[in-house]
Amino acid sequence: MSAPTRTRPHPATRAGVGSRLPWWALALPTLAFVALLVLILNPSDAQAATGDPVITHLVERVQQLTAR
Repeated sequence: MSAPTRTRPHPATRAGVGSRLPWWALALPTLAFVALLVLILNPSDAQAATGDPVITHLVERVQQLTAR
């Protein structure tokens, strides 16, 4: 004896136009990115900031470009 199959009353919708993200799904990664960017642009505040002179020069150059 076979069991009856059930059909969905509405077709399955794809995640796209109808789906929305909560506010924190965009705010938290943005906040983390900004915090890391500030740490990179201000290496003098880091406790163990002993880096390669090339990287230090690159960070200083980025700071100069963003200050304009």
